[in-house]
Amino acid sequence: MRQAAAVESLSGEPLSLEEWVALPEDEPGELVEGFLEEEEVPSFIHESLVLLLGSIFGAWVRPRGGFAGGSEAKLEVGRKRGRKPDLSVYFPGSRRPQPRGAINVPPDIAVEIVSDTPRDGRRDRVEKVADYAAFGIRWYWIVDPQLRSVEILELGADGRYAHALGATGGVLTEVPGCEGLTLDVDSLWAEIDRLEATEPAP
Repeated sequence: MRQAAAVESLSGEPLSLEEWVALPEDEPGELVEGFLEEEEVPSFIHESLVLLLGSIFGAWVRPRGGFAGGSEAKLEVGRKRGRKPDLSVYFPGSRRPQPRGAINVPPDIAVEIVSDTPRDGRRDRVEKVADYAAFGIRWYWIVDPQLRSVEILELGADGRYAHALGATGGVLTEVPGCEGLTLDVDSLWAEIDRLEATEPAP
């Protein structure tokens, strides 16, 4: 991995969480066992869904006193591990995230939009499942634009995630853990269709 190799060659030592947090904003990467792991290159579809879901969560949680954050928030998920979910949501009444620097307070919801490559799919569906469970994130949403599916995992008392909901379409009026939230799943895929539609002839 390009960035991990660059860090190793300069310092000979892995990065600490503090050093990872202090990296410039334009230095991408998550921290895995002390080394930078290259992030996926997001597509426009990926970023559109992040904004769309962010607006849905923001409109729901902020009037209730909660918080929603974007994809550059750095979570200290382990002693040598740091992740940056696409979206983080803190419910009203929950502990607040630190307003600056690394965040050691787990959000109530972490959302990942799955990217196109098998490597990134594996990271979201395997590696981050373990990291987010260990960190104590109660609800983990996996949104897959390729499969057009929304999967919600709930953290159990045993520290493992269990399947709470899966949807490929429709309007969800009872979203696990999110009382009062309505999620129009079809609108997510409609945004993809808009982007993929052939441009009209001039």
